[in-house]
Amino acid sequence: MNILKNISYFGFSTFLSRILGYLRDTLIAVFLGTSAVADALFVAFRIPNTFRSLFAEGSFNSAFIPAYAKQKGSKKNHFANQILNLLIIFTLFIIFIIEIFTPEFLFLISPGFKDIDGKFDLAVDLSRITIPFLFFVSISSFLSAILNSKGKFLITAAAPIILNILLILSLVLFHSSHTEIVYASSYALTIAGIIQVIFLFFFAKKYFKINLSFIININNQVKSFFGKLLPSVFASGVNQINILIGTIIASFESGAVSYLYYADRIYQLPLALTGIAIATVILPSLSKEVFKSKLVKVNFIQNRSLELCLFLSLPATVGIFLASEQIISALYGYGFFDTESVMNTSAALLLFGIGLPAFGLIKIYSSFYFARSNTKFPFYLSLFSVILNISISLALFKSYGFIIIPLATSISAWLTVVVYQLNLIKSGYHSFDKLFAIRFIKSVLCTLIMGLILSVLLKYFANHLESKTILKAIILISVVLFSAFIYFLTAYFLKAFRIKDLKV
Repeated sequence: MNILKNISYFGFSTFLSRILGYLRDTLIAVFLGTSAVADALFVAFRIPNTFRSLFAEGSFNSAFIPAYAKQKGSKKNHFANQILNLLIIFTLFIIFIIEIFTPEFLFLISPGFKDIDGKFDLAVDLSRITIPFLFFVSISSFLSAILNSKGKFLITAAAPIILNILLILSLVLFHSSHTEIVYASSYALTIAGIIQVIFLFFFAKKYFKINLSFIININNQVKSFFGKLLPSVFASGVNQINILIGTIIASFESGAVSYLYYADRIYQLPLALTGIAIATVILPSLSKEVFKSKLVKVNFIQNRSLELCLFLSLPATVGIFLASEQIISALYGYGFFDTESVMNTSAALLLFGIGLPAFGLIKIYSSFYFARSNTKFPFYLSLFSVILNISISLALFKSYGFIIIPLATSISAWLTVVVYQLNLIKSGYHSFDKLFAIRFIKSVLCTLIMGLILSVLLKYFANHLESKTILKAIILISVVLFSAFIYFLTAYFLKAFRIKDLKV
């Protein structure tokens, strides 16, 4: 399998989806800013978004693909149908419960909203519209896992584009009032979930024949799968769980939920192109090589995936560190998104950016364990990360406000990376090769050169980047593209990365 080719397919579709996502978020920023209505919408989106991230961004793949790969012949389809039927029953039950107890559930994740008239009630109404999305995203994740196991990464990564297109249309068509915007966006989310399922089924039907049955038959293989799924969901989605916890704590500060949401959307792009894309693509290959006990090839894939993650995430981290304020201003700084919103959101982005390489490495490290059908260690380590994040956030929130939340998330992520690596070496799952060390040093050198160029360009265009027009976005994009060109050009001459190493 050509891993780089599949990462490129997955990355391109994800990149297109995220660009449309930024257009969507920019429209929300222009029309709603960081108002109470925006906070209510983001909380209503937080439940399905968290569920989507937990299921769609690797966790379902992590448990399903190794188990599915072990099945032979017709047993593959039978096993997949057993999983699908139980998934349908479980998610419908969860949705039914949440729809009934939406106010109580919303109070758990946004207790601070109770203090503001109308804000909590609006969040409840919007959440009841968006909650059915949980069902459709679960089915989409299942179909995506089937397609990913067959190497069809382009299709699965393209599915979220549907969601962003519908949300953009809802914002453009119903922007006349804040109330119309939030209700139209909520309905668009659920409708997009339905269309995504239809889209993925059209391609998956070639490899999978649905046989719906509500007769529950749980054999040892199914028990083993679900026994690994829950730890896998928690381990793969630790970053999203930390963000959800941050939303709960931030609900006590006006506008803080919006600041964190907008900042989260920015750093998710490089994360999707590094950790998520790489971890998703290497898992099928890694699982097969582990199953065949080809340990040399396993270690080679692991080193090259870590190498690629750092090669792509280090320049993104430096870019965020140097230009967080300019990025937020250029993307969101229009209409209702005022100067205070720009400053607070850029501060959150800067602190999230510090943890960006760690977020990507966690995704990849956990895949090393999932390929070996080991979900226990990632689960316990993720639990440690969440507890640490909560402890730091709660202890310092009164003193520092919402800004402690992204900092706590980054600190807990880096400590998680350290523990992952130490345990991988101790268990014999991974050892760094000489090539990794050499290329890591070269990547750092290329990043420093790019950072110097970017810093000079930001100072040179400082006045233009303070513009109130779309001109600042055009200039910033040009500066970023030129800096990226310098980075890749330098990397080419220093041989910091070789494409052929990922053709395995």
